[in-house]
Amino acid sequence: MRNIQLFNENGHRFVLLNESEPGEEEGVRSNQYLVMHDGAGVLFDPGGFGVMPRVLAELLRYLRPEQIRGIVLSHQDPDIVGGLSTWMEVTQCPIYVSNIWMRFLPHYGLKDMGRFIGVPDTGMKLEVTRGFDLQIIPAHFLHSEGQINAYDPLSGILFSGDIGAAMLPLDKDEAFVDDFKAHLPFVSGFHRRYMCSNKAIRLWLENISGLDISMIASQHGPVYRGAAVSDFLEWLAVLECGIDILQAGGVFAEPRT
Repeated sequence: MRNIQLFNENGHRFVLLNESEPGEEEGVRSNQYLVMHDGAGVLFDPGGFGVMPRVLAELLRYLRPEQIRGIVLSHQDPDIVGGLSTWMEVTQCPIYVSNIWMRFLPHYGLKDMGRFIGVPDTGMKLEVTRGFDLQIIPAHFLHSEGQINAYDPLSGILFSGDIGAAMLPLDKDEAFVDDFKAHLPFVSGFHRRYMCSNKAIRLWLENISGLDISMIASQHGPVYRGAAVSDFLEWLAVLECGIDILQAGGVFAEPRT
């Protein structure tokens, strides 16, 4: 268990709250993030049922549950939403998710849908507290049809959901990506298969083109910083993936050399 402060200045913090231990979610380690400003916080992708008690214990080092002003779900997968019913018992905040997943969330056993706010396809501003807003950015089909990202303008950190996610071996546990070339083997296969198309990527890159991004914090794997941010985005811009490489009979083309 570890917490890593990605940003801490002038009453504003962005924390990698917990990277779950191998085996807790069948070997898929997930990241949970907490952004805080003047005693108010927002939780990103709180995680599956198995990690919830540990994530809550770590969150309590920083804030009380009543200080959480929002929970952001980047998409609908169980490694994000699986523990949400328990989070709804300990918090009273609104929960933000793409409009298109609102009708599916009750299948997780969620009954109080009045707390959910459907994010429109074009994104929205999330007002956290006076002097601090998050920018909710559409990232459709990367990989979810309704994926959303969140940009923190005070820290310059982009929470990217599954964009940038890495499938690391269980014996690797780096916190940051500094050398993207060395990191590439851990992201290439995932992005080629799970991202829908290069067109979807290029539209997302347009969405974030005006942002001053210091770090990219994804739901799986280490956080991109420094030159690794631009190196990753440049690689992604020309990546053939998803339907670009799908062939007849469920075969996916091998990477071009």
